Amino acid sequence: MRPITLVEYDPAWPALFEDRRETISTLLGHPAQIYHIGSTAVPGMRAKPKLDIDAVLASEDARVDATERLKKAGYRFHGDLHGADRWALTMDEKPYGTRLYLCLPGNGAHHERILFRDHLRTHPEIAASYAALKQRLAEEANGDWDHYTEGKADFVADVVRRAIAELI
Repeated sequence: MRPITLVEYDPAWPALFEDRRETISTLLGHPAQIYHIGSTAVPGMRAKPKLDIDAVLASEDARVDATERLKKAGYRFHGDLHGADRWALTMDEKPYGTRLYLCLPGNGAHHERILFRDHLRTHPEIAASYAALKQRLAEEANGDWDHYTEGKADFVADVVRRAIAELI
């Protein structure tokens, strides 16, 4: 099992995302909306040493073609890891890797990830609680990624519910 490593927030992450966004946009070969998501998108948040990025493509054909283009550029394709119709690809890069998800407009999981990210950005006390939970889970998981991921699920769902309630 791979250990679960969290690193301190790096103020270079936003600029690194912008660089990767430009590169990914070119590689996709299709117009896409590209979003910085995950913990590296939340100022001050500890995170796994990978930038999480969602790309929303206009059609299934565009997603299939973009996947082939990304694979040729060195991205590893992992399929729909979470059954949420988001195709995952990864690239090991320095100093931080990339985890890229390709989805289509209206994807519920993508929408929830944006709500979660934005809620953490505007509620530092909730972000701090999430950071503490992640640290505790990483330490107790001992490389068990399912334990780490599942241990965050209720917290994430609660934050998404709060974010939706604030929109109403």
